[in-house]
Amino acid sequence: MAYIKHIVKENIRKAEIDEFLWKEFERAGYGGVHITKTPLGTNVVIYAVRPGLIIGRGGETIKSLAKVLEEKFNLPNPQISVAEIEVPELNPHVMASRIAAALRRGIHFRRVGYWALKQIMGAGALGAEITISGKLRTERARAEKFRDGYIPKSGEPAMKYVKRAVTHVYLKPGIFGVQVTIVSPEAKFPDEIELIEEKAEEVAGQAGSEGG
Repeated sequence: MAYIKHIVKENIRKAEIDEFLWKEFERAGYGGVHITKTPLGTNVVIYAVRPGLIIGRGGETIKSLAKVLEEKFNLPNPQISVAEIEVPELNPHVMASRIAAALRRGIHFRRVGYWALKQIMGAGALGAEITISGKLRTERARAEKFRDGYIPKSGEPAMKYVKRAVTHVYLKPGIFGVQVTIVSPEAKFPDEIELIEEKAEEVAGQAGSEGG
C-alpha cells in the first residue's frame, strides 16, 4: 500500500512539473519532460523545438530552473539537459500549443482542427485524434473530435506508441480544452504481419550447397 501511494505521489509531482514547464516554455515549443532518479540526484530531459530559449544566455535560464525544481518540486540535485524535437508535428504538446495559439487568434475551431490533423498525419503519424471542447457554437459546452488513422485504446501498443497532451485556452466565451493524441510512425500492432523476402543470391547459395 505504501508503495502504491509513493507511485501515485510521484506521478502527481511529474504532472505538476510538466504543467509548470509547459506554461514557462510554451514559446520555446515545449514538448514534454522525462525525469529519472539516479544515485547522484535527478536526471531531467526537457524536449523543445527551440532549446536555446530554455538554456538561456550562458546557461542562466537552465540554472534558475534547476533551483526551482529543487526548491518548489523537491527534486534532489536536478541535472537538466535539453533535447531538440526533430519533428514538432509528431509531438502532442507542441501541436496542442499550436492549436491553442490559433484559437486565441480567432481562427475557427473546425479549421484549426482539420489543419492540425493534416499536419500530424502528413508528418507520418499512423493515427491522430484532436478534441476541442468548450462553448464552440452555442452557450452549452460541447466537444468536437477530428480523427484519422488508427488509434489503439488499450494494451501494449497504446502504452508504448500513443502519446497524449491536454491544454486549456482562455477565450471570450470561456475556457476551451484541447486534447491531442498521436500514434507514432514506429508503432507496431499485434495484428500486423511482416513478410521478409529472401534475397535471390541467398536462395541460390542454399540450392547450390544442397545440390553439392
